[in-house]
Amino acid sequence: MSLLVSPVLMPLAAQAGPAADACAAEAASQYEIGYEDIGRDSWAIEPTRAIAACTRALKSEPGSIEVKGWLGRAHFSAGDTASALPLLEEAAAGGHVVALAILGDMLITGDGVDVDMERGAELLMEGAEAGYALAQNSLGLSYDFGEGVEQDYDEAARWYRAAAEQGMAKAQSNLGLMYQEGLGAPQDYTAAAAWFEKAAAQGDASGQVNLGKVLQDGLGHPVDMDRAADLYAAAAEQGDMYGQNNLGFLLENGLGVDADLVEAAAYYEKAAGQGMALAKHNLALLYEDGRGVKQDYKRGLELYREAAEGGEMRAAVNLGLLYLDGNGTDVDYEEALKWTKLAADAGQPIGLNNMGHIYENGFGVDVDLALARQYYQLASNQGYELAVDNLTRLTGGKTKTK
Repeated sequence: MSLLVSPVLMPLAAQAGPAADACAAEAASQYEIGYEDIGRDSWAIEPTRAIAACTRALKSEPGSIEVKGWLGRAHFSAGDTASALPLLEEAAAGGHVVALAILGDMLITGDGVDVDMERGAELLMEGAEAGYALAQNSLGLSYDFGEGVEQDYDEAARWYRAAAEQGMAKAQSNLGLMYQEGLGAPQDYTAAAAWFEKAAAQGDASGQVNLGKVLQDGLGHPVDMDRAADLYAAAAEQGDMYGQNNLGFLLENGLGVDADLVEAAAYYEKAAGQGMALAKHNLALLYEDGRGVKQDYKRGLELYREAAEGGEMRAAVNLGLLYLDGNGTDVDYEEALKWTKLAADAGQPIGLNNMGHIYENGFGVDVDLALARQYYQLASNQGYELAVDNLTRLTGGKTKTK
């Protein structure tokens, strides 16, 4: 009785002709098996050259799934999703891991296609199970945020680790965050910093920012503001808005660098220009106080509003105060109440205290001391000292704090 043996498949690189080799050199990923030495990150693709090489390759080998995937990747890197999509669909149907990862991400984010998170996650799973690091990291994100799959931090950490162990910097940073936050892994600041170090050593901006924050806050490590500033600067130079904002904060406060309010404002401006709500709030503070910039209540008001609409509740508090005091605008108790209540409803302690102030004094509302006390109590429960004082004053010294 003879033993049936499956035929051995040649590696894709060995099967490819010269034209396909040239295409691979321009558009393959370093995480594809057989292309570790010539593959590149998507940002390193030169789209015009890659599209030309892969178009020639497709004419030479019209049935090549790999060439279709690479050509789709080249078009995608050029921002031409319309040209990329049919190529990626064909390549993904043939199991090409690069196409599976790109198309999966497109479906989850709605980049050039209608959002279909479930199908996107299915494609990412196929690519991840084939060992492709970029698909593994994206699948980790899907589990992390419950996009197309049920949220599962254990699975998120598992797939981040699979990609991180292949040397993918973004996955290393993501895995570090799981250790830092104790999600899908035991909380371990040392392990978190070790993964951030690996990512930062590769020049990954998120790894640089995350490691900088560990050193700034002294999370399991001695505080090192000098190195934190260097890391934030490295990330900021890459255009990373978190690095820009964090470096602005250190410059504003003279931490790890000489204080420079003008430079701080410039970095906040860069991050705010990318839509970062916290940076808009920080820049608004400078405009309100005239530090590093010419005092401009109107500009501060605009920035606070944008930041508050972006979810930064400290900005909502300050916006409410500007309307309450009439700085940069007419006094408007209705707007003051609106923004202060938004912050209070989110549990922001200063917002809660200020709601108590509004009801205690009847600013645009009927005086309601009982409601004022309730707001002061909620703020006091979070340890906000001004609220403790206000509650003591209203209750004659009888307060309850947690």
